[in-house]
This record gives sequence, structure tokens and C-alpha cells, in this order.
Amino acid sequence: MAADSTALGADIEPLTGSYEASQRSARLRAAGRWLWSAGLLVILGFLVVYPVSMLLLGALTNTNPVVDGFATFNLSLENFVTVLANPNVHLALINSLIACGGGTALAVVIGLGFSWIVVRTNTPCKGFIAAVSLVPLFVPPLVAAVAWSILASPKSGLLNTLLAGLGIDWRFDVYSMPGMIVIFGVYYAPYVYMFTASALRNMDPALEEAAEISGATALSTLLTVTFPLIAPAIISGMLLSFIVMLGIYGIPAVLGTPGDIPVLTTYIFKLTAWSPPLYSTAAAVAVILMTVTGFLVWLQHRVVSARSYITVAGKAFRPAVMNLGRWRYFTLGLAIVYLVIVVVLPTLALIVAAFRKFLFIRTMASLFDARQYSLIHFERLFDNPLALRSIVNTIEVGLITAVIGGILSFAIGYTIHRTRLSGRKSIDVISTLPVAIPGLVIGVAYLWAWIGLPGGLYGTIWILALAFVARFMPDTIKALSTSLLQIHRELEEAAWICGTRMLGTIRMIVLPLARPGVIAAMTLLFVLAIRELGSSLFLYTSETMVMAVLLLDYYEGGNVGITAAFSLVQTILLGVLIGFAHVLSRGGTDTGVGKAG
Repeated sequence: MAADSTALGADIEPLTGSYEASQRSARLRAAGRWLWSAGLLVILGFLVVYPVSMLLLGALTNTNPVVDGFATFNLSLENFVTVLANPNVHLALINSLIACGGGTALAVVIGLGFSWIVVRTNTPCKGFIAAVSLVPLFVPPLVAAVAWSILASPKSGLLNTLLAGLGIDWRFDVYSMPGMIVIFGVYYAPYVYMFTASALRNMDPALEEAAEISGATALSTLLTVTFPLIAPAIISGMLLSFIVMLGIYGIPAVLGTPGDIPVLTTYIFKLTAWSPPLYSTAAAVAVILMTVTGFLVWLQHRVVSARSYITVAGKAFRPAVMNLGRWRYFTLGLAIVYLVIVVVLPTLALIVAAFRKFLFIRTMASLFDARQYSLIHFERLFDNPLALRSIVNTIEVGLITAVIGGILSFAIGYTIHRTRLSGRKSIDVISTLPVAIPGLVIGVAYLWAWIGLPGGLYGTIWILALAFVARFMPDTIKALSTSLLQIHRELEEAAWICGTRMLGTIRMIVLPLARPGVIAAMTLLFVLAIRELGSSLFLYTSETMVMAVLLLDYYEGGNVGITAAFSLVQTILLGVLIGFAHVLSRGGTDTGVGKAG
């Protein structure tokens, strides 16, 4: 009996030890999950919550507590009262609403029109039209504004010179409210196109067919059935376009300033450029702009999440295609005209201004005089050490932004969509918050947050990179989440069953399959960092000058030739980068497919 008891005890001891080890391992895993969520929340607090909180604090006081100490300020609404009673702010707000509202209306017409042409008509070369519809997304707003100032300046614009040579008395004037509206609408139509084209592809054509059987004309069906059914997509694209336009600085700075048309973004920067700078007033105006933008983002979210207007059913269908007859060549012609407006004419204008010794053109014949062209503007550009430094700084800050932002966004996206960790909803909310904060406001917030903080972050490349990471985090996470959601969970579960831990599963399963999406997201971050002007205006120094800021400085200094040359350099850099990323992404797709098979 004693022997049996001893044997039984010997059997129980390993079981008890195994149970205790299992419990200890479970506690360690739980602690690791908690630390992971807490770490992400701390990082997001550092990048988003702290700067925004300091911006709000700056709007409620007349001193910066980071610089002057928290004992030297008093909270009050005086700055908001002053701002709201200022007629200059009223004018800037009204101009912003008119310019962005008119631009949005034009963007809806263009984007909705092209989405209908591509998805629902038999227009030839629809792949070409779809590509043309997205081209403006890759054109920096500042470069577009500079190109059109060369083309349509009322006194020396190339188009006006052409009209004068033809004996036509009418003139273009891009330095006007209609000019700003047209440039806004033409270059931000792709946002509407992306929403409405997707909705048209997923819409069951049965209701349209029923309307046609009832005797409705094609135009009547389009206006009373098709467009009302995709109303949520139209409204969502419209609101997104308006939100993006509201936070743009480059276009109003180039086109609105010569015509004395202040908007909120240019007014905020003007406040900080005065002597002494009115940072508290600028913070108050920035908070107002952020509030307006936040409300519109909330409204867009409500529209997107609406459950009415269901257009996708369980049965399979093919979108109806309208036979336009001979009119299909007219719709193709519209796409070609659009391409000429957004790409061909601006590029030609930049080339002429960059290579011509003097932009003033007396006659049309002198436009084609080879003796008037040289590389002098490029020589002056690259003789300037600041220009070379700005190119290096831009590439450096772009790489830092792409790497840090890509890793952080992947971690956040994986946590939100592939785990059930506690705190992931808070992570989702905070990481989405910057979508409601324009770039200029991010710059003001980071200025308030870091200008006097010990550690030397302000005035370095790192503060620019961190501001860009925070600014574009929602876009990056959204781009990555699409790839993550396409990977079936059973692949990860199979790895876990084989004993692979989470990090190993991510490294061996998730990352290889999501490689195209990861490369695309990091490329998007790089491109956006190179283009970004608003955030940079408040954070650069002579040692951390970036291309977008120097480009604006050249333009405001009247150096149109050097500005055009620098614009071409920036455009070529973006084109090479996008092409290189496309090659990597295609290679990643092949790899992913092979591994999945």
C-alpha cells in the first residue's frame, strides 16, 4: 500500500508542476498582451494626444507652459472671443467655405461623371480613363498651383500670351476665387471617383432595368434611380473632398495671396509670421478649423456607416453597360481633355519656365526661339547648398516616416483587426483622430508641444518625421488593413497549432502574404511626406529645410524659373519612387501567391 501511495505521489507531482508551468505561461502571455496594448497607447499618446492637448491648452492661454512654466499662465476663453469677433477671421472662414464648397461641387461633377463613364458605359479605353481619373492624387498641390500660376497669371500667363497672339481679348485669371475653385475641383475629383466607382460596380442593375422597362429614358434613369441609390457614396466622397481642401495650404498660398483672398490656413500661418508671433491666437483659429473638420469627419462616418440604400444583394450580377453609340468618343474626349488640364498643360508650363531664361514672352514666335532657353535655373538651383540639403532632408525624413510609420501602422492594424486584446478600441479611436486634424494644425500642435521641451527634439528631422507619422497614420492603417483583412485567420491558427508564437506567425505567415500592402502603405507614407507642406511650415529650421517649404520660398521670392525647375525635380523624384514601389509590390504579389499556394 505504501508503495502504491508513493507511486501515485510520483505521478501527481509532474502533473502539478506541469499545471503550475502552464498557469505561469498563461500569466506571462496575459502580461505580454497587456504590455503590448499599453505600449501602443503610450506611443499614440506621445504622437497624438499630447500635441493636441497642448494645442488646446495654447488656445486657452497667452503663454506656452512648456517654455514659460505652468505657473505663469491663466486659463480663459479670451483668445476664442477675440478670434470669433475678428472680421478678418470671418472673411477667412467665408472664403474657405466658398472655395472648398465650389471646389467640392466641381469635384463631384468630374468624379461622378468619370466613374459613370468607366463603370456603366461602353466608352473605349476605359482602363486609360480610370488611370487618368487617379493621376491628380500623385501631383503635389503646391506644384499644381505653381504650374497654373505660370499658365493663367492674368498678366504673364502662357495661356493669356497664346490668346493675345490669336487676337482674343479674353484672359484667364487664376488669382481669383473662380480660379481657386477650378484648381481645387480638378485636382480633388479623384476622391469622389474612388467612392462612386466602387458603389456603381457593386450596385445591382435590376432597379435600373425596371425603370427602363417602365419607359424611363436613360437620363431619367440615371438621375432618378442610379445616382439616388449611390447617394451615400456620393456624399461620402463629397465630404472627404471638402475636408481635404479645407486643410490645404499650398493652393491658397500660391493662388489666393496675390488676389488678396485669405482662407483659414493662410490666416493661421500669417498670425505666426507677425512680429511678435501670435501663437495663442493661431492656436485658437487652428482649434476652430480642427472642430469644423472633426464635425465633417463625424458626418462622413455617419454616412458611410448608414445601413440604408442597400445595393449589393446575395445573387450574382454584372453591372449594366450603356451603349453610347457615337457619343462614346465624346466621353473618351472628355478624359483626354481632363488629362491635358491636370498633367499635360502644367508639365509644359513647368518645362518652359524651368528652361527659359526669362519667362516674359513678347510674341508667340519667341516662345519657340531656342536661344531663349538654357539650364541656368537648374545651375542656380543646385549651386544653392540649401537646395541640396533640402533634397537630402526630404529623402531622409521620408524614409524615417515610411519605416517608423509603416511599422507602427502595421502593429496598430494587426492589433485592431486580428486580435481581441483589451484596449484595442481605444487604440482604434486615437489612431483615427488625426484624420480630423489638417496638416497645418498638426504643425501648430507640434510647435506648442515640443518647442521648449528638453531633449532637443524641436529643430531636428525627427520632429518632422513624427509629425508626418501622426498626420498620415489613419491613411496608412487603412491601406494596411485592407491587406490584413484579406488573409484568412485559419492560416494563423494552423501556425499556432504547430506551436509557433504570435511574433513568429506574423514574421512567417502574415508579413509575406501582406507584403504588397505593406510596401504600398510605406510608399504612400513616403510620397505624402515628400508632398507635405502644412505641417513643415512650423517645424523646419535652416538645417532641416525640406523641399516643399523651399519651393514655396522660391515662389514667394519671385524666382519663378527656379521654382519651376525645383518642381520638376520633385515631380521626377516622386515618379521614380512610385515606379520603384510598383515593381516591388508586383514582386511581392508573386511571392505571396507562391507561398499561399
